Amino acid sequence: VSDEAQRRLGRKGQTGAQPARQLLPTLGISAGVFARKGVTSNSPEDNDLEDIDSLLEKIEDTSGLSQQTQSGIIADSRPLLYVEHRNLNPENELKRYFGARAVLGDQRPRQRQRQYVRSTWLTAPKNTWPRYSKTGIAMQLVDTRRGVQHFTFEHHREYQQVQFKFLDAVESMDPNNIVLLLQMNPYHVDSLLQLSDVCRMQEDQEMARDLIERALYSLECAFHPVFSLTSGTCRLDYRRPENRAFFLALFKHLMFLEKRGCPRTALEFCKLILSLDPENDPLCVLLLIDFLSLRAREYTFLTRIFQEWESHRNLSQLPNFAFSVPLAYFFLSQQEERSELEISQARERAARLIQLALIMFPSVLMPLLDRCSVQPDARVTSHPFFGLNAQISQPPALNQLTSLYVGRTHSLWKDPAVMAWLETHVHEVLRMVDARDPLVEDSEHKRKMRYQSAPRNIYRHVILSEMKEATAALPLEVTSQPVMGFDPLPPLDSIISYTRPERYFLHPWFPRWHSRRVPSTPSAPGLAAHGRSEPTSSSISEEEQPGLWCSPTGRAYRQDWSCRFSVVVTVHNGGSSQPLRQRPLEKA
Repeated sequence: VSDEAQRRLGRKGQTGAQPARQLLPTLGISAGVFARKGVTSNSPEDNDLEDIDSLLEKIEDTSGLSQQTQSGIIADSRPLLYVEHRNLNPENELKRYFGARAVLGDQRPRQRQRQYVRSTWLTAPKNTWPRYSKTGIAMQLVDTRRGVQHFTFEHHREYQQVQFKFLDAVESMDPNNIVLLLQMNPYHVDSLLQLSDVCRMQEDQEMARDLIERALYSLECAFHPVFSLTSGTCRLDYRRPENRAFFLALFKHLMFLEKRGCPRTALEFCKLILSLDPENDPLCVLLLIDFLSLRAREYTFLTRIFQEWESHRNLSQLPNFAFSVPLAYFFLSQQEERSELEISQARERAARLIQLALIMFPSVLMPLLDRCSVQPDARVTSHPFFGLNAQISQPPALNQLTSLYVGRTHSLWKDPAVMAWLETHVHEVLRMVDARDPLVEDSEHKRKMRYQSAPRNIYRHVILSEMKEATAALPLEVTSQPVMGFDPLPPLDSIISYTRPERYFLHPWFPRWHSRRVPSTPSAPGLAAHGRSEPTSSSISEEEQPGLWCSPTGRAYRQDWSCRFSVVVTVHNGGSSQPLRQRPLEKA
């Protein structure tokens, strides 16, 4: 009954009070639950909108998803990466901050008049979007192993043709070609992702976000009937190009949510991305999930993932977890509603972990204080352990991780209480360094042996995050290659299901040219020269028309060149791949 209530309230609760009130007797909840203290309204619909979250929280309490331990702590018995549908909607989070009336405004009358559209969880379709129709994307169940279901998206033949046109538009370096393609195919996912980046670079954030939401809607409409967002047992392989668009759309969507001021919703999307491939983590969202947890004040979740994954994932070897987890324990120790025992335990864990973090990653301290506009005392600035040498001597991969963490989370450390707590343990670490504690030497050895080169998913995360501090630290082998917004740094072991047809291009040193269709003649078996691929069935004689370029299928064009050059035309015999003869041709 609880799951049914969440589904019905999540989809219909915003259209009026009647559906929710009809469901209340079956749950054993009186209608008085809608009368929130301190809220007065003459409209039952407003009361329903204001109190929908408190109703769902009461439903969850009766569903057996949380248990109370002997110490009084509410222990969540759900899976670690359990995704709640209601937390995927940013309006629910905004309504908790500002109220339903301020968030929805005049939207409710228009929603009643809107034509029927498919209900989705990831994003809500808008009236301004084009009418949705089948796009040619489908999801298939690949196999099931040990209770884990592996899915993959598939592109039908029609969608593949659109994908080829999209790649041509990208290579043209003209965003208008992508716009034209979207006019004919308004729900082509890669076009939406690429054009969103163009809009964001032009500072049109609203349009960029709208395009990402449309891409998510298109992908969700293609879900397999048994694919579940909340189970945590559904997997997608990032090595398949068809699946990457879903990962990237989710990541870009959560970045917009975080900037919009919805960290709790962004955290839920981050958990969703991680649940799709927790072992490989292709977008390395583990570098982001700690920041979103702190922003959303989900300190218990952050400490839980650290406790459960530290043994097999070594999360303490990532600077973001090494510093964020003790910060989470510090915030837990400041919560007055907790017992004295819980506060004492949280304070001890915070002290121990922050000292380990400062010893393992001393290069974080000074950039962090600089971003927080805090001037350290003379003992810290003059000590070589935290000095400039700590930043210069660290490996390049570690420099990327520390720069990413400082640039992303420095605002969380500006609290005076946090700075006073940090200062105390910085001096304690300096005492351990002066005393030649073995832990200091062991940590230095680990820094030199590890972090020599970062895996490809970390580079991919840095590119998508667009943090200037971390992007500047990317190695030359990454920055020297072109990076496409619809598929940044594809895996080297990609699983290709279909390939783009072979095409022929003029060499880049050729000058500007103009082409026009040459009438076909039935005199030659075919020509193959360096040129662009165009499907047709016409052919032309080499002797009659020198200076041509043709596709393998035989379409011929006459070139008007502006300088002298030489081109080799190879004549093939039908299906044979061996050339019959080659002859250089010259034309002014």
